[in-house]
Amino acid sequence: MSQMSAPTDDSLFLRACRGEATTRPPLWMMRQAGRYLPEYREIRQKVSFLELCKTPLLAADVTLQPIRRFGFDAAILFSDLLVPLEAMGMAVEFTEQGPRLPAPLRGPDDLTRIQSFDPAQRTDFVLETIRLAREGLGLTPLIGFAGAPFTVATYAIEGKTSKNFAETKKFFYRHPRAARQLLALIGEATLGYLKAQITAGVSAVQLFDSWVGVVSTDDWNDFVFEPTAALIAALRATGVPVIYFGNGATTILDRIGALGADVYGVDWRLPLDEARTRLASTARYPFAVQGNLDPAVLLGPIPLIERRAADVVTRGGRRGHVFNLGHGITPETPIESVEALVRVVRGS
Repeated sequence: MSQMSAPTDDSLFLRACRGEATTRPPLWMMRQAGRYLPEYREIRQKVSFLELCKTPLLAADVTLQPIRRFGFDAAILFSDLLVPLEAMGMAVEFTEQGPRLPAPLRGPDDLTRIQSFDPAQRTDFVLETIRLAREGLGLTPLIGFAGAPFTVATYAIEGKTSKNFAETKKFFYRHPRAARQLLALIGEATLGYLKAQITAGVSAVQLFDSWVGVVSTDDWNDFVFEPTAALIAALRATGVPVIYFGNGATTILDRIGALGADVYGVDWRLPLDEARTRLASTARYPFAVQGNLDPAVLLGPIPLIERRAADVVTRGGRRGHVFNLGHGITPETPIESVEALVRVVRGS
């Protein structure tokens, strides 16, 4: 593989992102660089998660690990959703129980602690990781990513992952103007951060809205839609495909379709063809879908994996479908299960 090669618009992944017909769906997996890989676990024994994210040589190597092993049709940058929040001035810690922000935002006055940032200065390690990974990927496209405004805001307000997001909703309901200001600030910072990733060499970007499934339709309309749609529109203007993944949001897919993304990631809770129909009811542009095998299926027997994966391929169709899981791969997943998945999708 040539070190100087670069992905072209004719790659299987980018063609599918544009809604074009493909001989088979391109395949990549969320969290494809992670703890199910022995080579990843070996590196993690030597460094902490944050050290790994901030050491470009190691982060680039981890980005490449699943490509070397499985030959997926796209790589995704190894980093974390909370990197921009730290760059915006919030302290971020990573513990065995997950990320922690020791000084969360709990009222309008706390917004003075949030600042814009220059990605080249505050997140230079991310951009260097992209450049190093790009050198090793040859023709394989690299996906950059960030959290969508609402999901990032939940971490800033809750200070951790949450079950009921009570602090977030309390902030939104008691201080709606400040909530909208926070979402706008995050959206603006995320736009600059992802534009810097695009300049550094990513071929597409994904917005992870990991916690958007907790919002009601009223909250979606009042708070979430506008800053998310504005961010997607600004990113689409760069010319790279924009993927939006709203986890747990099958109840509002008709509203999500109006965001204007190029590709919509779908979780496993709804058959992919039904999800496409719901999205199409409000979609403003032709779009592709991404997904949506339940990650837990990969913990089952090989024949089950083969049947379920083949069903996803059939429901996704031959036009505008990127095969993925409905969420990130679990650390317990056997390598043999991923190999079986790759065989099914490539043979489809």
